Amino acid sequence: MMRNFFLTLLLALLPLAIMAQKADGPFRTSLYNEEFQLRMHINFYDEDITIPGQEAFGQMAGYLTKDGSTYCWLMVKADVEDNKAKLIMSNDYGSEDLTAELTVQGDSLYVLHHLSGSTLKVPNKGKWLKLPKTIEFKRKKTK
Repeated sequence: MMRNFFLTLLLALLPLAIMAQKADGPFRTSLYNEEFQLRMHINFYDEDITIPGQEAFGQMAGYLTKDGSTYCWLMVKADVEDNKAKLIMSNDYGSEDLTAELTVQGDSLYVLHHLSGSTLKVPNKGKWLKLPKTIEFKRKKTK
């Protein structure tokens, strides 16, 4: 009788443990690329990220922006599978979109790889800077 009670309790708590793991998973973080001064803020689990100053877009999976710029790429949809997430991204004008994959490699290294669609680019000193197809990001350290 007692064994059945513990088994039932375990099965009842399992969904809560899975939800907690997702909430604290690797795809809920802020990332940075020093070479191109790129920032990425993501939460692929709850898709509740709002872009500061651009709240009209509503909540989404995340966004990518360059330091010193308000231009950004919206992460409209993110499908997570293990240590990879497939992303559908659109620029904040809605004129360009692309598909990319974000992969977690280790504790703090992430790799964004352009799969198809528009070229990933950001404003840089009055011109457009085309970004490479593969970019490494590091998890921002929290204090």
